[in-house]
Amino acid sequence: MLHHRQRAAILELSDKGLSARQIAKVLKISRPSVKKVVGSGTETVPRALRSSRLEGRQEEIEELTKRCKGNLVRVHEELTEQGTVVSYQALTAFVRSQAPPPRQPAGQYDFAPGYEMQHDTSPHDIQIDGRTWRMQTASAVLCYSHRLFFQHYFRFTRFEAKVFLTEALRHFEGAPERTMVDNTNVIRLCGTGRDMVPAPEMAAFAERFGFVFVAHAVGNANRSGRVERPFDYIENNFLAGRTFTDVGDLNRQARQWCQKVNAKPKRNLGNAVPDELYASERGKLRPLPLFIPEPERVEIRIVDVEGFVSVDRNRYSVPPAWLHRQVQVRVTAERVEIDEGDETVVHERVLLPLDQRVLLAAHRPPRGEKVRLVRELDEERALSAILPDIAPFVAALKKHGRKAPAFLLRRLLKMARDYPHDALRAALGEALRYGLYDLERIERMTLERIADHYFRLRDPDER
Repeated sequence: MLHHRQRAAILELSDKGLSARQIAKVLKISRPSVKKVVGSGTETVPRALRSSRLEGRQEEIEELTKRCKGNLVRVHEELTEQGTVVSYQALTAFVRSQAPPPRQPAGQYDFAPGYEMQHDTSPHDIQIDGRTWRMQTASAVLCYSHRLFFQHYFRFTRFEAKVFLTEALRHFEGAPERTMVDNTNVIRLCGTGRDMVPAPEMAAFAERFGFVFVAHAVGNANRSGRVERPFDYIENNFLAGRTFTDVGDLNRQARQWCQKVNAKPKRNLGNAVPDELYASERGKLRPLPLFIPEPERVEIRIVDVEGFVSVDRNRYSVPPAWLHRQVQVRVTAERVEIDEGDETVVHERVLLPLDQRVLLAAHRPPRGEKVRLVRELDEERALSAILPDIAPFVAALKKHGRKAPAFLLRRLLKMARDYPHDALRAALGEALRYGLYDLERIERMTLERIADHYFRLRDPDER
């Protein structure tokens, strides 16, 4: 299509009496084009009006676009299934030809030193130990100096949020007046934007460091642009071509990369260096508390039949004596602490891979004795509850008995439940004195002691 300047030149030469052939030769334009311009008599470029097969179906296209969540590929597939033969390019051209929504010019947000920090998360696929995992990248940026800090987590709940924000504030060596977040349920209890109310535990966390949580309006991602923009940089620079041995290695390299990036000039800061701007911002940040408690998550678990406690899809061992007991589990960023009464077992927390068994050597029972130890414990506990003063005989029976201790203790427990305690106690005392551990003979000795009290014995001379 000819530009309006070319059309003006054609009309000017035509007024001077030049023919279409001469004008076409001078301007190097085809004669039909020259004739069209001379015939129109105007230098205004005519608007191309092309009919479309989708004319008159605007409402249907809008409904399909809404139903397909703006995905024109799906809209084209739906139209094809309905029998409408139209190319994808024609569909996109028709959608663009409709009245576009009015656009607002981009604005600019200015922040005073120490006033605001922005926090957000974004999912990324990361190679860890030869396997791809979907990890959540948690990032925080000081709005004045653009100083960046981020870490990666397998999942991101309120516990991980408190862990990350604690590390971020320690990295920044202070807290801002407020922290801008999106409207995720990790931070908020109800409401959105200015009406957002943080969850009580997150509000208490913020109060400890002296800042408040605020949320941007729904869909207003520009308001959190300081933290949104680096996610693409992280994905296409830090994560590009890098592999990691475990989550700890991943987060250690992330810290090193943050130190490297924060020491480089940035074009959007007028080639200023974030670390240099941070030097002037640090004095405006609120000082951290003298004592910062380590974030933890407390749960109640039941020890399973194998002597393990399940935490975040991994299993941690406990002593065999804790089987089937209820324990309290305290999870921190690096440890799993399991409490049962006054005893505590501490494990190093395993994040990836999942479904692992973490077994301490002290919790491994001798080969072939796992079930026997549990049974002996149960029967000994029952015997000590019924006859606490026969403990010396029980210990000697386990040591000198000719059958399995579990079988002997089970037989002795049955006798303690069936026979009078005084008679059985006397029989056991006599057996211990003479080193007798045959339970059948001890049972006869018990029966002889109670014969006159509980049974009417026949006289041998009685016929």
